[in-house]
Amino acid sequence: MDYDVIIVGSGPGGYVCAIRSAQLGKKTAIIEKYNTLGGTCLNVGCIPSKALLDSSEHYHNASHQFSLHGIETGSLKVNMKQMIQRKNDVVDQTCKGVEFLMKKNKIDVYNGIGSFVDKNTISIAGKEGEKNIQGKYIVVATGSKPIVPEQFSYDKNRVVTSTEALMIDTIPKKMVVIGGGVIGLELGSVFGRLGTSIDVIEYQDSIIPTMDSDCSKELMRSLKKLGMNFFLSHVVNNVKANKTSCTVTVQKKGSEETFDIKADYCLVSIGRKPYTEGLNLDKAGITVDSKGRIEVNDHLQTNIENIFAIGDVVRGAMLAHKAEEEGIFVAEYISGGKPHIDYNLIPGVVYTWPEVAAVGQTEEELKGKNINYKVGKFPFKALGRARASGDLDGMVKVLADATTDEILGVHMVGPRVADIIIEAVALMEFRASAEDMSRISHPHPTFTEAVKEAALAATANRALHV
Repeated sequence: MDYDVIIVGSGPGGYVCAIRSAQLGKKTAIIEKYNTLGGTCLNVGCIPSKALLDSSEHYHNASHQFSLHGIETGSLKVNMKQMIQRKNDVVDQTCKGVEFLMKKNKIDVYNGIGSFVDKNTISIAGKEGEKNIQGKYIVVATGSKPIVPEQFSYDKNRVVTSTEALMIDTIPKKMVVIGGGVIGLELGSVFGRLGTSIDVIEYQDSIIPTMDSDCSKELMRSLKKLGMNFFLSHVVNNVKANKTSCTVTVQKKGSEETFDIKADYCLVSIGRKPYTEGLNLDKAGITVDSKGRIEVNDHLQTNIENIFAIGDVVRGAMLAHKAEEEGIFVAEYISGGKPHIDYNLIPGVVYTWPEVAAVGQTEEELKGKNINYKVGKFPFKALGRARASGDLDGMVKVLADATTDEILGVHMVGPRVADIIIEAVALMEFRASAEDMSRISHPHPTFTEAVKEAALAATANRALHV
């Protein structure tokens, strides 16, 4: 065999799996079809979107909040091309960081399209032709791509996905966002902060529909203040585009009437699907389910014993940090370890402002399972730190078992909750109670005090500051 481990795909799951495999003494190779490492997340997903989210938030604060702090800025102007260039620089630096880590860990990198020849052999089609490499173990980490129905007339010009939206270098007057999930709301808020009129079309009766309903309500309230418009329980029948604009035909569920929305751009963000095209999974005998996901067991092992799959190509949430955990899991399992992942404790985050973060079960899920629970909530507007910074929107919600007081779920909307949620993750990993959470000394004044107060409200209905 040429290698102990071959990883196909260099996103967060793939490159982390490669690093951990190398650390454990395995001769490792990674295959990436693009010229840069990092996959969707680093190139056209997590990292570039956060760069634009931060840039647009700076502008929004300068134009709407600075005067409240006694800061006079005069006239403001967005240099969109510079904003995009900064985003590109951040992406470039991050991808080069992954390239450095490959060299540091003596991982062989192949650029080209990898496909199965058999269960131990991968063919790599690159600029210099084709070559085959063999591996004792092979890990598929090829990620996902956006779902775009044919009737949406996806042209990568006026009808775009997140990939193209990250490259728009002029501020649109109007944008329609199809899908009120994480990607649509994050990118919608980027342009909304810069002055674009945003209409969000969502099929379900709430935005971020997989998260706790209180988070959905809190976030929508804040995004409406930003000027975003929402059409919930609506269906998009079709989208038509020309060189300069697009028209989205919309219908409310239960009604026969339709109406058109004209915009400069239409962002399609209705979800993603596993990307396995060109892998020739059949030549290795790998099976997929009805949604195109590679089927794996509890060890992330496919039906072929030496082949594993991780990240967006398998079941579960499509999250970069979930893929990373699975990459580490596979590397350690192959090396004889006994790793463990608790999927219930993988947090989810929406990087709007305010941010949304959650871990564990939602209130709706607990009701559906007939679990007897108690609830504690605390609003950020009651915190001194939130008043000092002007970040008053949002709340923390703690769900605990009514009998044992064990924390079952924590849901947050507010400033920096993407960072704060890890407190709940850590406590839930050790099966802590709401009382445990409430008795931890939280520094004052901080946003984290909202966690303590919500826990107090859950454990004994005795929040201190409301």
